[in-house]
Amino acid sequence: MEPQQRSPLLEVRGNIELKKPLIKAPSRLPLPGTRFKRGPDQMEDALEPEKKRTRGLDTVTKIATSQSRAPAITARTQTQNQITAPKVPKKTGPRCSTAIAMVLKNQKSGPAVPAQKPGAAAPPMVGGRKPTKRPAWDLKGQLCDLNAELKCCRERTQTLAQENQQLQDQLREAQQQAKARGAECRTLEGELARVQAQAEQGQQELGSLRARVLELEEQQCTQEGLLRELQKEQLGLQEERRGLAARLEEQERRLQASEAALSGSQAEVASLRQEATGQAALLVEQGERLHGLEMERRRLHNQLQELKGNIRVFCRVRPVLPGEPTPPPSFLLFPSGPGGPADPPTRLSVSRCDERRGTLSGAPAPATRHDFSFDRVFPPGSRQDEVFEEIAMLVQSALDGYPVCIFAYGQTGSGKTFTMEGGPGRDPQVEGLIPRALRHLFSVAQELGGQGWTYSFVASYVEIYNETVRDLLATGPRKGQGGECEIRRAGPGSEELTVTNARYVPVSCEKEVEALLHLAHQNRAVARTSQNERSSRSHSVFQLQISGEHTGRGLQCGASLNLVDLAGSERLDPSLALGPGERDRLRETQAINSSLSTLGLVIMALSNKESHIPYRNSKLTYLLQNSLGGSAKMLMFVNISPLEENVSESLNSLRFASKVNQCVIGTAQANRK
Repeated sequence: MEPQQRSPLLEVRGNIELKKPLIKAPSRLPLPGTRFKRGPDQMEDALEPEKKRTRGLDTVTKIATSQSRAPAITARTQTQNQITAPKVPKKTGPRCSTAIAMVLKNQKSGPAVPAQKPGAAAPPMVGGRKPTKRPAWDLKGQLCDLNAELKCCRERTQTLAQENQQLQDQLREAQQQAKARGAECRTLEGELARVQAQAEQGQQELGSLRARVLELEEQQCTQEGLLRELQKEQLGLQEERRGLAARLEEQERRLQASEAALSGSQAEVASLRQEATGQAALLVEQGERLHGLEMERRRLHNQLQELKGNIRVFCRVRPVLPGEPTPPPSFLLFPSGPGGPADPPTRLSVSRCDERRGTLSGAPAPATRHDFSFDRVFPPGSRQDEVFEEIAMLVQSALDGYPVCIFAYGQTGSGKTFTMEGGPGRDPQVEGLIPRALRHLFSVAQELGGQGWTYSFVASYVEIYNETVRDLLATGPRKGQGGECEIRRAGPGSEELTVTNARYVPVSCEKEVEALLHLAHQNRAVARTSQNERSSRSHSVFQLQISGEHTGRGLQCGASLNLVDLAGSERLDPSLALGPGERDRLRETQAINSSLSTLGLVIMALSNKESHIPYRNSKLTYLLQNSLGGSAKMLMFVNISPLEENVSESLNSLRFASKVNQCVIGTAQANRK
């Protein structure tokens, strides 16, 4: 029967107990060349131990050959492990502990067999065959076998010592790595404390700015109260003046009646004229003061807008339409503001479940939350008047001479056109930002007319379709033709841009604006997409040129209000088969995404104060050049869908809006003369 194959590591550990040097027994064989003279009894006594040894060796050999070699080695390995186990240090690194555990596991995996005595080692193999039995008298051969086995055990012991040294080196390396990780952890804790201190300092600065705003508002209220008092005083003076006029008439009648009182009446008339002159001078002074208060109001208004940021980003989530699936409650979350539920929300949290990911147990991966922060977030239940209330002060800045640009960004079907133009019909509850903004401007301009200001408004409405400018207000044969419209300078050396062959219509009331919006809605390029039955496939730009003049003081101001409805930013699936209609949609989408990318590059370049701004890379940015620079105020609406199936496009829109929200453009300058 072939001996059982033994593991090298078990064989080495099992033979460690052979480290003790062998004690050579004195040989009882007669040396060559010597002669002993013994009697019969002495010869029998001398041969008797040899017979006993022969019988002992035969018995041991039979026991050794009847048992397999692997169990004996395993038993010696277990004995060795019991002896060397207490020498393992208590503090070991993870790598060393893992190595020791693997060795012990390998040792335990073998069968437990009784140990074999060192002196009962099996004779060596001869040519891979069953070992031959040495004769009992061949003690020298047995000694050679034991020496060879001893040499092999020493080599194995040396190998085990080297492995032990390697494990100790690995343990020291693991301890050094642990120390390095501890130092790195302490460094990160210090960095965290520093960042927290910076955050606290920022909160303190924000509190001081809020206190400053409150102080300015209180000053404004005080100035308004003083203005009311002055107006009351002015009315009193006017009444007093009328009384003096009546008195003067009475004196004139007395003058005709009595020549004797002529001198006294003339003196009184002179005094009254002097008083009237003083009243007139006082009225001029009050007019100057009223003008100064108006200028102060404009300055404080602009300062308040600058505190809010010259680039602001609002996020609006449209409501779920009839027939659409209701998203889970945890899909979109609107955390409360710093002041609690009373403050308007400024943060948005989106949950996304990726079906391609999973755990080791086969269960679906947990949902991933994406948090975004903007200047204002409008939940699905927000009304149109609530949205406009947030931008009314920004729209009024256009009357003060500051260029203003407001545009809506998002995928198709996210509610951009509804936000800018409103819903179908003429329901005042669903009016968009464009009609509400113009109504607000007309109202404020009428109020400022009482202070000597006169304003004129000129409107234009164009669309950019596949990098071609089209006039949405065109009528007759020119309707739908865009090849003749080009963006040009208004004159040599002028920074003002104009669209050639486009209609510029003066407007002065709401009805005229409604007629223009209705005409533009009919002429705009739309198409059916996978996201929307009637999708806008172009960028529409409503421009309102505002000119103001104060003839009494020789003051002039001019600015433009740009209200832009951007085309849908969704991506087409390149794996779909493209028919003639799909090829047109592909070209449209490529042109739309190219112009939107250029818009992002322009905003980033303005924020980084780069020397070259790529306005001319797109017709959209080139047309809005004067409303995107450092002298303008911008606001972006990012519109997203509440449906879970559109989460990919919604996240892309939110990430783009977050980049825009992080940009800072220089202080805006009013266009005054």
